[in-house]
Amino acid sequence: VWTFREALKNLGLVDVLFARFHGQLAEQGYAAKAGQMVDATFVEVPKQRNTREENALIKEGQVPGAWDKPEAQAKRRQKDTQARWTKKNDENHYGYKNHINADEGNKLIQSYSVTHAAVHDSQVFDELLDQTTDEKGNKRAVYADSAYRSEAQEQRLAEAEIASQICEKGTRGKPLTEEQRQSNRTKSKVRARVEHVFGAQAAMGGHLVRTIGLQRAKVKIGLMNLVYNMK
Repeated sequence: VWTFREALKNLGLVDVLFARFHGQLAEQGYAAKAGQMVDATFVEVPKQRNTREENALIKEGQVPGAWDKPEAQAKRRQKDTQARWTKKNDENHYGYKNHINADEGNKLIQSYSVTHAAVHDSQVFDELLDQTTDEKGNKRAVYADSAYRSEAQEQRLAEAEIASQICEKGTRGKPLTEEQRQSNRTKSKVRARVEHVFGAQAAMGGHLVRTIGLQRAKVKIGLMNLVYNMK
């Protein structure tokens, strides 16, 4: 199994397989027509027991010199220098993120991206968006939580003619109005359906990987997204 996954990684085939499955659905007349829900979840990896100095070097993209010594080869193979720590809601997470765009209607994942855990959700938002139009020339509206909202993002969506259903966020000295809070509640009823996707994947054991490095994590997470769609 490990050798097979390595072959998928080296040949870059996971994205090809993901797209092929959607191609087969299209041949059967399927097309996503409901809103597109964008969100991300953490995929943890076993925590590294590094010193602060070692972690500082890794964050700068360097490998601690002691790890390259011949006697440390076995240790080096078990060190993931591409996973990252991050904090959300007072909880620490270490590993990677699975960013997805799922169809509101049937919760199938339409596109995805895998990054280390410290990448902000909004940084991969644009690459996840579906820009296709229906028979009337309209694009699917996008639903997301307030972490994705900014003036620049709203401007890009308007220029792309994609209706924004991204939750609004208050700022210091300018809290949300009751109308805005009610609007957020309405949007969240749709956006929350994406949590069903992550819940199903958690039941598949998909929120933890034991591989080393970003490329192998992409294979494991990409296959999880594909198998979720098949199920």
